[in-house]
Amino acid sequence: MRGEAIDQIFVRTKHWLLSFLTNAPDWAQQVASSLLNIAAVLAVFMTLFALISVLERKILGRIQNRYGPNRVGPFGLLQPLADGIKLLIKEDIVPVRADKVVHFLAPIMMAAPTILALGVIPYGRNMTAFAIDGGILFFFAVGSATELAVFMAGWGSNNKFSMLGAMRAIAQMVSYELPLIITVLPVVMIVGSLSPDAIVEAQGGYASGFAPRWFVFTPWGAAAFILFFVSGLVESNRTPFDVPEGESEIVAGHMTEYSGFKYATFFLAEYFGMFAVSGLAVTLFLGGWHAPLPWLEVIPSYIWFFLKLGALLFVFVWIRGTLPRMRVDHVMGFAWKFMMPMAFTCILAAAVWHYQAHGISGWLWSLGIVLVVYLGLSRLLNTRRNLSTRTYRFAE
Repeated sequence: MRGEAIDQIFVRTKHWLLSFLTNAPDWAQQVASSLLNIAAVLAVFMTLFALISVLERKILGRIQNRYGPNRVGPFGLLQPLADGIKLLIKEDIVPVRADKVVHFLAPIMMAAPTILALGVIPYGRNMTAFAIDGGILFFFAVGSATELAVFMAGWGSNNKFSMLGAMRAIAQMVSYELPLIITVLPVVMIVGSLSPDAIVEAQGGYASGFAPRWFVFTPWGAAAFILFFVSGLVESNRTPFDVPEGESEIVAGHMTEYSGFKYATFFLAEYFGMFAVSGLAVTLFLGGWHAPLPWLEVIPSYIWFFLKLGALLFVFVWIRGTLPRMRVDHVMGFAWKFMMPMAFTCILAAAVWHYQAHGISGWLWSLGIVLVVYLGLSRLLNTRRNLSTRTYRFAE
């Protein structure tokens, strides 16, 4: 029972705080409960944002054989505080001909949906900030508002570079939002619910007493997870898909005319979006807060969730330090020619797996469908035949 007490310590703390409002009206208790949930989510992810901002630079430094931040505070751990102070005291420059209202609202519209999306993810047993039946639908409904915010930033800046970057970002985000949503459909089909809590519960238990029942261990789930993760990279404008912010091409994209705290808000929204997509990937495919082995369930559920979340965030950083930026036409072609067909294939493979009662025959049939379509697309989209020998010409 001691392990259960530690697992539910945050839930019991919330109930203890609400006990002081026992005689208050119901609406006051509901408002207080919501405010406590919002404060907890913001506190956790603001801390994680500060931590990942310095860890990312340290990891990239190690990957690229150079030093990361190591001057501000012990081991450079106070670097996020220094960055925050620097951005707060920087002058807020607004172009003379910019649309002042739209220019001001764009970063707010960018950050608000990502914060809302974090509210429907189960972070542990009984630890969903806002548990609603259509949580998955809500996640994508609020997430789609970021396209509007990007357009507002580009249009409100009254700058051709900003507008060009905004249009490239919107085209990229819309193209990859489709496979992002479609890869969620197999999980929703199998579970029969749009509730994140129900999806996590469906992945509970262990086959043969030790193998976790996570969807990522099925052929359709593994394929859908990879497609979902790649789409999440694009939606977060992360390398190698950060073409809207290609510094060597169009300065900083839709953020070119932003400085100071407004620029920091865009930066915050990008990381919060990365947290939200990674958290949803953990919920859909990696068993949520469930432990990987039955004898590890003594460890609190929220620790398992954040360990899985941290692993995915490390992969985000690893990819950034390894792969070069893709060309924009390659990014768009990859979405429509490969990601979309493979996403629909995952739906078919999941249906066959479910029809075969989740048995070994269904597992094999599902694997066969995914492999056949993957190999077919690889042959069809082979780009080597379109490449020619590059000739270099130098001035005499």
